[in-house]
Amino acid sequence: MSAKARFLQKLQERRPRNGAFENKSQADIAEFCQKMQQLQESIEAWLTDTGVRTESVSVSLIEFLIGGRAFSVPGIHLRFENRLVKFTPLFLYGQGVTGCVEVSLCADGCVTPLYRLFMRAGENSSWTWRPAGIASGKGKMFGEDAFFEMIEGLLS
Repeated sequence: MSAKARFLQKLQERRPRNGAFENKSQADIAEFCQKMQQLQESIEAWLTDTGVRTESVSVSLIEFLIGGRAFSVPGIHLRFENRLVKFTPLFLYGQGVTGCVEVSLCADGCVTPLYRLFMRAGENSSWTWRPAGIASGKGKMFGEDAFFEMIEGLLS
């Protein structure tokens, strides 16, 4: 196990478990925020020495399935020259998944949705993805190769 993996595991162990939250939705919100932060750390590592800049943004969501409660989740922007790829949290619950993030390309004054990432889908507790506009079906596992496929538009 790498030093980074050991550190992240110890950090995770220090954070409150689901039982420390008043309800499941609070635990899911905390997990969504944590997984977005971990995603940004992975992205920053994958982009080391590429010239692509990463920045964290705060995205406010209103979840109607938990009484219209508002909460913030970290989003991620990737900039290269005059192009931007956004990883924007969209919702916590819906379409049989928990935690949805839209990946979109902003170029030439247009925003084009490309993909959707899902924090949890059914039995799968790892990030999965599928192209934007496809509402159902089994998602593919998200990792470094899928990430670079997603951001290819930064270079077009």
